[in-house]
Amino acid sequence: MPDFDVVVIGAGAAGLSVASISAGLGLRVALIERGRMGGDCLNYGCVPSKALLAAAHAAASARQAARFGIRLPPPEIDWAGVRAHVHGAIARIAPNDSAARFRGMGVEVIEASAHFIAPDEIEAGGRRLTFRRAVIAAGSSAVVPDLPGLDGVPWLTNETLFDLEEPPGHLIILGGGPIGLEMAQAHARLGCLVTVIEAGPRIASREDPELAEGLKAALVRDGVEFREGVKVVRLKQLEPDSLAAQAGVVAVLEDGIRIAGTHLLLAIGRTPRLAGLDLVTAGVEASPRGIVTRADLRSVSNRRVWAMGDIADPQGIGPRAFTHVASQHAGILVRSMLFRLPFTKVSYAALPRVTYADPELAQIGLTEAEAREAGHAELSILRWPVAENDRAAAEGLTDGLVKLVVGKGGRLLGAGVLAPHAGEMAGMFGLMIGRRLPLSALAGMVLPYPTLAEAAKRAAGDYYAPKLLSPFTKRLVGLLKHLP
Repeated sequence: MPDFDVVVIGAGAAGLSVASISAGLGLRVALIERGRMGGDCLNYGCVPSKALLAAAHAAASARQAARFGIRLPPPEIDWAGVRAHVHGAIARIAPNDSAARFRGMGVEVIEASAHFIAPDEIEAGGRRLTFRRAVIAAGSSAVVPDLPGLDGVPWLTNETLFDLEEPPGHLIILGGGPIGLEMAQAHARLGCLVTVIEAGPRIASREDPELAEGLKAALVRDGVEFREGVKVVRLKQLEPDSLAAQAGVVAVLEDGIRIAGTHLLLAIGRTPRLAGLDLVTAGVEASPRGIVTRADLRSVSNRRVWAMGDIADPQGIGPRAFTHVASQHAGILVRSMLFRLPFTKVSYAALPRVTYADPELAQIGLTEAEAREAGHAELSILRWPVAENDRAAAEGLTDGLVKLVVGKGGRLLGAGVLAPHAGEMAGMFGLMIGRRLPLSALAGMVLPYPTLAEAAKRAAGDYYAPKLLSPFTKRLVGLLKHLP
């Protein structure tokens, strides 16, 4: 008989969910983690980044208080205090993900690296573990580019950024995606010089250009400098006689521009952690995109193995490195692996993504460009400026936009929101798109007043305004007014 019913590799959001559910159902479970319990999200990603952003937003609020008639001195940034806040946030959440808690559930936690030694056997911490089912939830890590000179300069990723004991004097960020933009604004608001270098034509390349431009403008006001559409061709340390004596690295761009900084952050993307797992030995098919699985997350080549979270490549569509996708995967895997329920398809059409800057940029479903490329007929684009929202007026907000992409018959295909706490609206749009609700459901929704979410309702209402105010409707009302 196998040693365990379920062996989980990786104690991040995905692995922890499956381990706890499996143990709760009475199965023999082993959970293997070579690093910190809680994985990237708790220790190097979602939690510390949002905690750092919270500190940065507090500093920005103090600087902007005069617009409300409140005069405050310029904020003093206590970097040690900021770090204490960031690591305190991690510490407050850590007990929920701790080895002690999971051992209390009956899970055998093994703190070691793991690799396959057979299709049904794993070695970890010097032990050989046989299993009925294995779940690979090893996550992803920052892409380290093959850049000339990188091996000769110090560099950071999200795994080391939050350990800095002193603030960067000038932080150079390679990559204008969510991680790069969030950390750019956070450090700029905390008093650091920041330059973002994006090799592609624009930052936030996955997002609607109209909304991305608004986000860029907000970051520029915070002091972030951008270099878009240009590649770094070489990195080097500064010579001792450099004018920027405190800088530690120089990024040489393809146009000849040299940018000197004290720190370099790599934020150009994520790559699944496949190395060291010995997947070939297990007969598990994988590509640079991740472990190839069916829609139900079962390996296409080893029926004993499932993959989930950042490392999974279901149906060849590529991994989606979001913690909420890991949670979605946990639900799929429990149904397919534990209950053996038939499962043929999973839709990511309503998957939300958020860049947690200020303002936040939330995107759910298709952007306008994606909808046009997909050939949707009778496309309508609805916009409502956040500045015309009453709650925004009360709080002095002038920037932001709700943009809805509507297809034939009033079906919501996508929504983009640039606004404070835009992510809080994402669930509403995700529900509509996922359940294929008509736009009338949003237009007729009763929302508390005043809230920013009313901007979404007003945008939806514009879809029906032409019909409501049409000549036919006016004639009808003219006839009905004579009725008693």
